[in-house]
Amino acid sequence: MGSIRVDAVGWRLPSGDELFRDVSFSVGAGERVALIGANGVGKTSLLRTIIGDEKPSDGRVSIDGRLGVMRQLVGMGDTSEGAATDVRGLLLSIAPDRIQSAAARLALAESRLADHPMQYADALAAWGDAGGYDVEVAWDEACGRTLGVDFRDVADRPLRTLSGGEQKRLALEYLFRSENDALVLDEPDNFLDVPAKRWLERELNATKKAALFVSHDRELLSASASKIVTIEAFGSWTHGGGFDGYAAAKQAHDEQRARDAALFDRERERLEELVAEMRRRAKISEVFAPRLKAAESRLRQFLESNERPPDVRDQQIDVRLRGARTGKRAVIIEQLELSGLTDAFDAELWYGERVAVLGGNGAGKSHFLRLLAGDEVDHEGSWRLGANVTPGLFHQTHEHPEWVGRTPVEILHDHDVVLGPAMGMLRRYEIHGCAHQPFETMSGGQQARFQILLLEISGATLLLLDEPTDNLDLVSAEALEHGLDRFDGTVIAVTHDRWFLRGFDRYLVFEPDCTVTDHDTLPDPWH
Repeated sequence: MGSIRVDAVGWRLPSGDELFRDVSFSVGAGERVALIGANGVGKTSLLRTIIGDEKPSDGRVSIDGRLGVMRQLVGMGDTSEGAATDVRGLLLSIAPDRIQSAAARLALAESRLADHPMQYADALAAWGDAGGYDVEVAWDEACGRTLGVDFRDVADRPLRTLSGGEQKRLALEYLFRSENDALVLDEPDNFLDVPAKRWLERELNATKKAALFVSHDRELLSASASKIVTIEAFGSWTHGGGFDGYAAAKQAHDEQRARDAALFDRERERLEELVAEMRRRAKISEVFAPRLKAAESRLRQFLESNERPPDVRDQQIDVRLRGARTGKRAVIIEQLELSGLTDAFDAELWYGERVAVLGGNGAGKSHFLRLLAGDEVDHEGSWRLGANVTPGLFHQTHEHPEWVGRTPVEILHDHDVVLGPAMGMLRRYEIHGCAHQPFETMSGGQQARFQILLLEISGATLLLLDEPTDNLDLVSAEALEHGLDRFDGTVIAVTHDRWFLRGFDRYLVFEPDCTVTDHDTLPDPWH
């Protein structure tokens, strides 16, 4: 049976600044522990210390049993040398180390087969001894459940031909049925469509493995988390129940911390005043010298044996999406067919509408948004934007190769925003601490907030949002919702966030049979 134990773990940035400290919690067999907290507070960094990618600055991590790991962008956005490029590589990247070593040996031997046939025979035997054939059976089952085909039929299929949701579902299908005793999953629900999210909820609830996962999906947290660990103010606290009781538990926790801080402040103030008084009297008479030493000793012992609870400032994110008045018809679509993805369809989207684009992974939703944004997308038929309609696109995977190595301040300067106003804008989104940090090193949530800021200053009157809440923490998601309520323009969003869907009034559904249907009420499968 697997378990994960984190004892007083801390971690510092390469600059020496402390990101978090004194984080403690445990995950037992069959427990489903959700790790939540503000974007940039260190959740992914904490996971990296748990899985061994980083060494903690303080404390220790204990893993009982075999550990399976799925990173936040598994199979996606990784262009580094050796990154997975096909289905075999994706599944191999989350397989046990012994399987990866045996696979590398087999691949090398296969490339030398003509000159060294016995080496290839030995590598095949080692593959079997490592459990490679058993793993292939698990891969075969995962491919069948996700893609409807056997592993051997898609082993060499490029990952770029799979949607983000298909890649994540494939990885999860394997991990839940793997030999691992414990799982660490960094935002496993991102890119999954609604049926897949419901599947994930069932798998989490059914697994006997110890499962630690990061998620901002309020529906998933409510349905599956048996315990919630919150990272905040350089520490952590644990709510031993589900998400439905989390708000009340957080309020009680905050109130208790405030009371403890007030008690600490009062006692320190009392002791400091006593020391000051004894010092004043000792200057008048030596009789009070022993009392001064005693008072100083009491103050010193109090400070050494007690620690003031840290102040936690609530996030204050101010999204100011403005927009502007446009023509009545924002988007006109006539017999539009996305090549290989949809049948021809017509639609007229009107100024001020909030349109959700729904459908399964790989149905063409992201292609549709990219087309409206002006990207090159294979299609037939026609489409056009209405008068004064300026599109602004939010990328689901935060793919901006032109920003690699560049900081938010530098990127904002390209938009004619100088340092002072730039810092004010970043502060409104609570990412001013990342002002001089390369974009690619920011957390997923920080990158998402920065993209929203750029939409704010772009002058866009048509927002094209591809899964905007995927990486946003709970407070940031609510801030975006409030910002969209005040936006003067049209919003078209691809989303599988069932909570976020409540703010839309029209729904385009990319159906499994390649048709595109139009609805004024949320279709039943997405309720």
